[in-house]
Amino acid sequence: MAPLIGRRLRKGAATTAVAAAAMAALTASQAPGFANTDHGDRNREQRAEEAPAPEDTPIDGGSSYHTDLPPLVTPDKPGSSIDLPGLPGGSNTKPEAGIPASVLAAYKKAEAVLKDSNPGCNLPWELLAAIGKVESGQAGGGNVDADGTTVSPILGPVLNGDGFALIKDTDGGAYDGDSTHDRAVGPMQFIPSTWASWGRDGNGDGERDPNNIYDAALAAGSYLCADGRDLSVKADLDRAILGYNHSQEYLNTVLSWFEYYKRGIHEVPDGTGVLPSGDGSGGSGSRDKGKDSGKDGGKDTGRGEEQDAHTLPKPDPEPDNSTPTPPAGDDGSPTPTPTPTPKPPTTPPSTPSGTSKLTTVGAKELSTTAGAGFAQSPRVKAVDTAGKPVAGARVRYEILGETDTRFLGLVKSATVLTGLDGTATAPKLLAGEKTGAFTVRATAVGREAAPVEFTATVKARPVPKADALARLDDKKLMAETGGSFADPLTVTATNKGKATEGVPMTATMITTAKDPELNGKGPYFLDDKGKPVRTLTALKTNALGQFTLPKILTDDHAGTFLLRLTAEGGAVLDIELTVTQPAAS
Repeated sequence: MAPLIGRRLRKGAATTAVAAAAMAALTASQAPGFANTDHGDRNREQRAEEAPAPEDTPIDGGSSYHTDLPPLVTPDKPGSSIDLPGLPGGSNTKPEAGIPASVLAAYKKAEAVLKDSNPGCNLPWELLAAIGKVESGQAGGGNVDADGTTVSPILGPVLNGDGFALIKDTDGGAYDGDSTHDRAVGPMQFIPSTWASWGRDGNGDGERDPNNIYDAALAAGSYLCADGRDLSVKADLDRAILGYNHSQEYLNTVLSWFEYYKRGIHEVPDGTGVLPSGDGSGGSGSRDKGKDSGKDGGKDTGRGEEQDAHTLPKPDPEPDNSTPTPPAGDDGSPTPTPTPTPKPPTTPPSTPSGTSKLTTVGAKELSTTAGAGFAQSPRVKAVDTAGKPVAGARVRYEILGETDTRFLGLVKSATVLTGLDGTATAPKLLAGEKTGAFTVRATAVGREAAPVEFTATVKARPVPKADALARLDDKKLMAETGGSFADPLTVTATNKGKATEGVPMTATMITTAKDPELNGKGPYFLDDKGKPVRTLTALKTNALGQFTLPKILTDDHAGTFLLRLTAEGGAVLDIELTVTQPAAS
């Protein structure tokens, strides 16, 4: 694990109090699903310290990371920018809010893919951007080619135990060029051993390359969503970030950029992104934190132009809503306090904290057949005490009972946010093979509202039927006694003219069409134990509606025999089998 070291706050902050106020402004507002959670959001520092260390090696191997913090003013976004008193502002486009085009596209694509495959994770692309900023400075300022692959390698320090974790080589140097120890690789800084498990093909080229931003972003998102995490839940969010690098300061740094990007970003051309301090190339080994970076306790050894190093300030238990005492002017009169820009509401007037009731929208009883998807998904509406819809409320859907039905993504539970109309729709339900009824329960997370339950039923698949059977050819079937029929016998089952899969069939050697008794002599089959039988059951047609009978053998009886095929649905086909004595030698 990487050693924890101090960080330096930005120049221009007149006092530590101003810096703390700036960080409070960055972290005060949360997107829907993050605000007012029931997981103690205010105690970030305490939770991170209590969070258990990951059982396996962190994604980046506990490697170094960039320690730059966001500017002390928020990116401009209509109605949301707040320039703090005493701090420089003025530019409508903050350079640090610029994300290179290919890098930004990769983050958004990963979010879209995981929204479909694992909707209960609620992964925001801004979280990937925050990690990408801290891990590689957005791929070294977007130093990628047209396919999203880094132009020059981005490698972390050698993980040889000297100031970092000791991780011996796991890839033969294939990714990191080091056949002795591992190094973190690429824009999202995966060590080779973790890439082997989490690597993904994000750009559809058939390869999993940790140096490709599309592959790396999708892999990082997949990891963050692992173990059923819901990233709209603060505790899960913290655990996911700490799994990347189990460091309190790493968590704080990533969260600060996460909040910053949620307030607005803009796209910049590839290769023009802002590079982290001390990173001149975005290439190999150019990282902020090294083995000796904390020798002086983080103090500035220069001329005092920077503040002493600090970790990110802990948020106060409650927001400070008091009015600061304005500084006195030259004549002793108070200087007027600037009027802050009003903060826009993140939701309509009805907020998640006002949720008092969940109501069912649409059908409350759902059904499908085994192996199929449910045509409808459970859906509820959250309303407040006045009956008005509540947006941004978290609703948790859970599958209860003995069933192998799962939500899309093969999970048993998922948390979704209500929309502006207060409704929340569960991910698509996919039925397994187990039939019967089970329950889907919807619960308003952390709210005083009675849960809503849906009854879901999985029915057995209807037995496919056929109204006609036909041979693929009309070739006469002939064999000699004591031998077998050389030509295979294949039939097609159709229903209303369409070939039908899975039609149950039987094959029986009969005496005559008018008197279809089992024939005790003539052609026969072999069962699973190699014994002669003249009836086969449990036969089914394939995806093409066809079935090929096993080899038909003959005994020492010559003559014309009859094979009858019967399909579910009533279709019958009689086939003549001719057996002759061998020609005299």
